Amino acid sequence: MIGQYRDMTDPRPVRIGLQLQPQHADYSDIRRTVAAAEEAGADVVFNWDHFFPLYGEPDGKHFECWTMLGAWAEATSRVQIGALVSCNSYRNPELLADMARTVDHISEGRLILGIGAGWFERDYDEYGYEFGTAGDRLRDLAQALPRIRDRWAKLNPAPTRDIPVLVGGGGEKKTLRYTAEHATIWHGFGDVDTLTHKCAVLDGHCRDIGRDPAEIERSAAVEGTPDELGAGLYDAGVRMFTVGQDGQGGYDLGRLKDWIAWRDERNG
Repeated sequence: MIGQYRDMTDPRPVRIGLQLQPQHADYSDIRRTVAAAEEAGADVVFNWDHFFPLYGEPDGKHFECWTMLGAWAEATSRVQIGALVSCNSYRNPELLADMARTVDHISEGRLILGIGAGWFERDYDEYGYEFGTAGDRLRDLAQALPRIRDRWAKLNPAPTRDIPVLVGGGGEKKTLRYTAEHATIWHGFGDVDTLTHKCAVLDGHCRDIGRDPAEIERSAAVEGTPDELGAGLYDAGVRMFTVGQDGQGGYDLGRLKDWIAWRDERNG
C-alpha cells in the first residue's frame, strides 16, 4: 500500500551490474570488456563521470563519460548502460536531459540516467566549475531533477520510455529525500548494517511523501564474493549488485561472472 514500508521479501529479481571504470586502459580494451560483460550476461554496464583517475596514477589514461555511453549504445544490443553516476555540476539539466534522451534512442531504450551531486574537487578545479560547498551541490541537484523530467516532456522526439533515474549517495536528510521524490533506483555503499539502515531511511522518506517504497530498486557496490555478501545484502533489500572494475593490469571479469552465476541461482 502507498506509504507503507517495503516488504523485505521484495519479489523484484536480482540484477548484476558492472562499473567499468574508464581509467588506466585504452578504449579498445574498454570496448572489448563491455562486449564481454554483455556476453557473460550482465544486466547493466556503468562507467563513471570524472575527468581524471580516482586512484592509481593520478594523470593516467582516462576517458569522458557521455561520449563513451553513446559509443556503448551502438556497440551493445541487450545490456542496459549508464553512468554511476553523472555529476550534476558538469552540464545544465536541460542539456543532460537531451543527452540522455539521445542515448536512450541510440540504445533503443537501454539507458539508465545515474546522477549525483558531485564530489571530486580536481574535476571542478581543472575544468573550470565552481566547487562550492556540499550544500551548494546538493541544492543544485534538488533543482536539477525536476528540470530534467520537464525537459524530457518537451523534447521531440520524446524518450522511448520513462528513463529510469538512479540517484547515488547516502546523505540521509537530502540525498535520500531527493531519491524518494524523483528516482527509480538508489545506489549506495557500505556493509549490510549500513545499507539496511539507509534503506530504512529511504523508506521513511517515501512514507512521508506518500510514495510506495517498493517503486525504488536498491543497488549497492560489491567488493567481495557472493558467498560473503550476497545473502546479507539481499536481506537488506538490495536487488542490484554492482561489481567495480578498472583497467590497471587489464580487465578481469571473473568476479562479475561469479555474481552472475549467483543471480541465476537466486532468481531460479
